[in-house]
Amino acid sequence: MTFKNKYAFVAGAGGGMGLAIANALIGQGCRVGMADLKEQPADIGGGPGDHVYFKGDLSDQTFVARAVNGTAEAFGGLDYLVNTAGVLWLDRDKSVTVMDMDVWDRVMAINLKSFALTARYAVAHMKAGGGGAMVHFSSIDATGGDVPAQDAYGASKAAVIRLAKSLAIQLAGDGIRSNVILPGPTMSPMQERWQDDTNAQARVAGFVPLGRLGSVDDMADACLFLLSDQARYITGVALPVDGGITARV
Repeated sequence: MTFKNKYAFVAGAGGGMGLAIANALIGQGCRVGMADLKEQPADIGGGPGDHVYFKGDLSDQTFVARAVNGTAEAFGGLDYLVNTAGVLWLDRDKSVTVMDMDVWDRVMAINLKSFALTARYAVAHMKAGGGGAMVHFSSIDATGGDVPAQDAYGASKAAVIRLAKSLAIQLAGDGIRSNVILPGPTMSPMQERWQDDTNAQARVAGFVPLGRLGSVDDMADACLFLLSDQARYITGVALPVDGGITARV
């Protein structure tokens, strides 16, 4: 895979999977626009690629337009879009029978609307460049119910799959591919409740056929494959990267 002299926009790049993907792309010579509500992380890769960082709310259309267009203007184009922004609010995201619907709205804005907005502005630049590729991050939680319920999270991640497939069909004629990754349990900042609990990590890993939790690098490797020319005949796919969990179903 080569990303030299290519341009990407990574949403949710302030940490976790997004940062790992941005660093992997930068390490392969890609020029990357990074955006997140978080401050710019200190551990952005040093090259051979390059980056620009935009701090702001990815559910805000004005900010997204500035960040995506600013990336294309800074580097001279846009070839790739990666959507990793998301929240998992275990303390507030509950069953729709009891949850505060303002929480529902905010989760949908961050986990789904942000993906729609970045695609909205990235597509024009990809068309101008003759094509491109998108990877959107959903979750294996999108494929079924859960107890305790996180209904806003699960519904938003299911909608990401539908949106990505729709974009794949809409944009195929323009040479733009759109795929989805469904991570399984992964050690990342979103799962901070596991960070210092080795017993919890072991229990979760026990449900994974491959016997371990995923890493952000596992997700970055899968993402770079789907972006690359090696995946040039793959679009509209929802790829579980879950150590085999969904194979049990």
